[in-house]
Amino acid sequence: MREDRRRRYDDGFRREALELIKAGAGGNTLARRLAIPVYTARNWIRLYRSGGEEAVMGGNGSRRYDWETKVAAARDHVENGMTKTEVMAKYAIASIAPLVPRVPGGRSGGAQAEAQGQAQRLEIQTEARTHARAGARRTGRLSEGEGRVPGKTPGPAGVQVTRRERSAVVRLLAGRGHRLDHLLEIAGLPRSTYYHHLSRPAHVSRPDVEPMVREIWERTPNGCGHRQVRMCLVHEFGTRISAKTVLGVMRRMGLRCAIRSRNPWRRYSSYRGETGDHVHNLLKRDFDAARPFSKLGTDVTEFKVAGGKAYLAPVYDMASKEIVAWDVSRSPDLGQQRRLLAMLAERLPAGAEPILHSDMGWQYQHRWWRDELERLGIRQSMSRKGNCLDNAATEQVFGHLKDEFYRGREFDSYEQFKRELDAYIIHWNTRRRQIRLEGHTPEEFRSMSLAG
Repeated sequence: MREDRRRRYDDGFRREALELIKAGAGGNTLARRLAIPVYTARNWIRLYRSGGEEAVMGGNGSRRYDWETKVAAARDHVENGMTKTEVMAKYAIASIAPLVPRVPGGRSGGAQAEAQGQAQRLEIQTEARTHARAGARRTGRLSEGEGRVPGKTPGPAGVQVTRRERSAVVRLLAGRGHRLDHLLEIAGLPRSTYYHHLSRPAHVSRPDVEPMVREIWERTPNGCGHRQVRMCLVHEFGTRISAKTVLGVMRRMGLRCAIRSRNPWRRYSSYRGETGDHVHNLLKRDFDAARPFSKLGTDVTEFKVAGGKAYLAPVYDMASKEIVAWDVSRSPDLGQQRRLLAMLAERLPAGAEPILHSDMGWQYQHRWWRDELERLGIRQSMSRKGNCLDNAATEQVFGHLKDEFYRGREFDSYEQFKRELDAYIIHWNTRRRQIRLEGHTPEEFRSMSLAG
């Protein structure tokens, strides 16, 4: 942590300075009498005039003023004719000088006209950015409750102004007679940042990929992340591009994928106590698999649909990341599990003896389930009680599915939900690319693995 430089002067030294300030000593006199820098002396005098003795003693010595305070103080001084002393007293600021650029001629004439023109330009820019954000929200690409974005400063009306935008305004006003140091103080910009943007003009990066990015984004109802978009660009369109560049293009287009939102309702749990025999955890959270159909996971998740509920029971391959079998039902009953295992039996390759891992739901403790797995040559594995991380590989599938397909949507009927969910799972298996599969889809990875 950076050391507070005010602590070099103890309370007794500062009280001596206060007595000289009260006696009418100026900055040069105070600096000479106390053997301190002139800058420090003048700063203490400003602090005393704005905040009294407490400010000089260190109570409110160093303050950073928000955007609204700076704009209001500057306008009161430039447009409303208030003196510097009046503005300092009204807003409890140490000095008005860093807030209002010094221009030849004072407040009258050209300076006042310049300030009014600056205010008008600011209002126009604010209105334009507000309309742009409103349009993005109408298309569902920008959430209403976004927080503060790193590298941006809240401007008037809550509009976030980037550093590059502030640098452009500073450059415009610096060429009209305003002092650069004052402009940078108002804008809250370091000098190095200003010159960095000055030497590197803004440019639109990779506009050629925007149509492809939008096509990939619209494959799922809620869009997808920039890594998924980048993998599709590389493997499907043959475009060489980095993930960071894709992220910049998506932000420019207003495409934001809100993932990993908190579940607004209680998680579905099929646990009803130990109704059957307990099975040991064979995976022990080791979800890595070298070949498809060696480690499988299953679970049941719940959806609210058309005033009722729907349940999805999938079987997930931890090697290929493929949903090899699934069933959608209105009830998480044993009939759903019968249909699920029937679909799995059709897709099991000859000679496969996978491990099928689940939680301790009543379905997986049922005698029929255990007998059916034994008949299919599948070894059963079960999570420990109250340890959802034991089945994390399957749980993360539910997270992605609800983020990209379900969250924020309403369905008119159960039939519509089931039809679109089936289509999404097919998309997951055949078109959705995985980083851990080196950009391949689950179907492509399974075909390559079994062929080799």
